Amino acid sequence: MNSRPAMHLSTAAALAALLLAGCANMQGIDTTAQLRDASTLGLAAPVEALSPAPDWWTALGDPQLDRVVGEALAGNPNLRVAAARVTKARAAQAIAESAYAPQVNGAVDINRQSFSSNYIYPPPLGGSTQTLGNLQINGGWEIDFFGKHEGSLNSAIGQLHAAEAEADAARVLLATNVVRAYVKWAALNDQYTVAGRALSQRQEMLKLVEDRVRAGLDNQLQMRQNETGRADSRTQMSAYEQQQDAARNALAALLGQPYLDAAVQPPRLSQFKTLAVPQQMDANWLARRADIVAARWRVEAARGEVQVAKSQFYPNINLAAFIGFQSIGLGNLLKGDSFQWGVGPAIRLPIFEAGRLRANLSAKTADVDAAIETYNATVIDAMRDAADQSQAVRAVDRQRSEQAVALRSAEGAYDIALRRYKGGLGTYLDVLTAETAVLAQRRARVDLEARAFDAQIGLAQAMGGGWQPSPELTPPMAQTASAQP
Repeated sequence: MNSRPAMHLSTAAALAALLLAGCANMQGIDTTAQLRDASTLGLAAPVEALSPAPDWWTALGDPQLDRVVGEALAGNPNLRVAAARVTKARAAQAIAESAYAPQVNGAVDINRQSFSSNYIYPPPLGGSTQTLGNLQINGGWEIDFFGKHEGSLNSAIGQLHAAEAEADAARVLLATNVVRAYVKWAALNDQYTVAGRALSQRQEMLKLVEDRVRAGLDNQLQMRQNETGRADSRTQMSAYEQQQDAARNALAALLGQPYLDAAVQPPRLSQFKTLAVPQQMDANWLARRADIVAARWRVEAARGEVQVAKSQFYPNINLAAFIGFQSIGLGNLLKGDSFQWGVGPAIRLPIFEAGRLRANLSAKTADVDAAIETYNATVIDAMRDAADQSQAVRAVDRQRSEQAVALRSAEGAYDIALRRYKGGLGTYLDVLTAETAVLAQRRARVDLEARAFDAQIGLAQAMGGGWQPSPELTPPMAQTASAQP
């Protein structure tokens, strides 16, 4: 009776039992966090045909702004750092993909060795000095039976997509900051113009008061009051000049330059077009926020690491092989009888790890929970941001309507007070009070116009970097939002 098959069976059974015994227990370790979706956040199904607008700032209609933003995106160091991170993540993915293929390397070893006379080598080798040569090609292939390579690759892919999304988020943030700085500069320029008109008005009033003083209709008190107002206007203009310089410097810093090119002309708020605002926000915009996309890919990357951690509970199976020449004495290295080769499997499995594998899996599982909750927090914060900006758009729009009425009333009251003063029916105090109200309303108008554009810009950023109606959306879009995030 041939005992060889029975021996093979017993060997296989022993090996199987060893494999089963070696597989450590991973029960009781699992994620607990849950991803929030649009339905749990109270977002409606898509109702508008929205499409991304990567260059959303062009809708403001300022070619100079387009050039400034383009220059910032091309030269800002932070964007280059983000691009370097993407390159690094892409290299990590390539490394993970290489694990699927066999690994082959060559080796050439030449050693001069003195052999002991009192060891395992008999004479004439023992007691002699020889040159040992080894010329060999080694190969290995780790077979991914239990998903180790797959998990590493999934993690690398998640990290790559997250890095790409974070680079997009950096681009959106930089563009938004540049546009906001540009609009702030425009607002300061308009405020400076208002201050200049106030100074001219004060100078005209001073001439009128001087004429009335010479005619005996007014006294030095009115003249001194007007001179004080003129000095205040000059002080305010000087302050605006300083703020204009600071705005130019801030814009230059965003462009990665020490100072702003003199060819960049001071902008005005009147040259900007109103940005389109969606009628209602829905689940679509969540997928366009780069920070949300990045957080979602971080979850997938963490899940890949869990897959790797689970694979470590199972055997690691490798196929190894070598082929080459080995000899004592270089003259014999390439002879036919110096040829050698070998091939065979190598199995490594955990038997007793003192809880290391479970601890590692528990840590990676906790990373998944943390990534999920980070994603949820990012989504909730994005909804708050979008809601705040949407409400700001509507609030500023209402304030602008009311302020326009107030400005017309103040200008009308000033005209009446000035005519009464010229006709001797009113006092200079009446004119001064009416004039103060007009100047305040003119400054408020500029401030509200700047806030309106800032709110529109903020909403564009909150929605992932701007939006535009899809071509099939023919009705004109409203300029105010009725968002219900």
